[in-house]
Amino acid sequence: MKTAIVRLLAACSLAASVVPPVFAAEPIVFGLVDEVTGPQAEAGVLTAQGAKLAIEEINAAGGIMGRQVELRIEDNQSANPTTVLAYTKLIEAGVVAVIGPLRSTQVQAASPTIAKSKVPAVIGGSDPSLTRVNNPWIFRVRPNDLYSSKVMAEYGVKELKKRKWAIVHSTDTFGSGGKNALVDALKAQGIEPVLIQGYTNNSQDFTPTVLQIKSSGADIIGSYMTNAPDVGIFARQLRQLGVQIDWIGSTSVVTETAMKLAGEALWGVHSIADFATEANDEARGFTKRYKAKYGLEPDLFSAWSYGGVYLLKNAIEKAKSTDPEAVRNAMLSIRGLKGVEGTYNFEPNGDGVHGYNVVRNEKGKIVFIKHIEFDQ
Repeated sequence: MKTAIVRLLAACSLAASVVPPVFAAEPIVFGLVDEVTGPQAEAGVLTAQGAKLAIEEINAAGGIMGRQVELRIEDNQSANPTTVLAYTKLIEAGVVAVIGPLRSTQVQAASPTIAKSKVPAVIGGSDPSLTRVNNPWIFRVRPNDLYSSKVMAEYGVKELKKRKWAIVHSTDTFGSGGKNALVDALKAQGIEPVLIQGYTNNSQDFTPTVLQIKSSGADIIGSYMTNAPDVGIFARQLRQLGVQIDWIGSTSVVTETAMKLAGEALWGVHSIADFATEANDEARGFTKRYKAKYGLEPDLFSAWSYGGVYLLKNAIEKAKSTDPEAVRNAMLSIRGLKGVEGTYNFEPNGDGVHGYNVVRNEKGKIVFIKHIEFDQ
């Protein structure tokens, strides 16, 4: 009998050693509006990986206020109408907050639903207008394009010494907003672009655009291109048709997908990037952990969602509550919080970070050049 009791106690002790930590209450559920399917599905995979890594780290450290964190993903199929549907499904499921969408055009489509739901939404879209439509529930995890355009113009004119600009942009919300901001930023430098050319997303042939650039006399391209596959096609056709001028673009030109598709055609290209692996200690630490888990370097797609999860964690802990209004107020009060995208100092309109990095593609490796920060 005594031997049986000893064995039972030993078995219980062994079981206790392998049981995961018990959390104090029901889990906190975050929603993620993500591009699981559709033409941007590869970006969606990276976005989900960033969010999942953050949640894994948070749960390993004890969760949020002693509660486990879970992620519920809804597919927006890389489209606007289904973005609204995905967001609605998450709200109906009772999530505490929503991460996403990333694309400015998708955020614009979902904005009325976000406002009506009164649940905090951490967005990735960088079009400046998204936080200027009197929607108090939107919080931007990345810097907006008023900053990226200023950095693009300043670096291209003062460092690269280029004054004949051709602007290539998507005609969606992101691309049009970025184009307008870049035109204004160049005007401040006393420059009028020699060419402004828009295109529709998911184009398969950029030959007419490339030929216009070639005949315009431009010595540099400034681009706001939304989708990485478009960047890959444009880059290859640009080089195939003999255009070898400098190119400084928005973050899409240094995404994993674009570089994989374009290969050598993107070597030497500069980018204005909200996330760079060597930009700060937080980015370096995230890069190391991300590479260890997934076997590749993170880019903007995985970084913004990772940062969004940690922003929500900080706000909930600051509010000591998951009540939407309390979380909203706590988010707006965040000052000096260091993250992978930079230092967060929230404005009343929901913009959190105010600077960009300049990077360069050196034979397939993204090299950090400098960070430029602006006053609010």
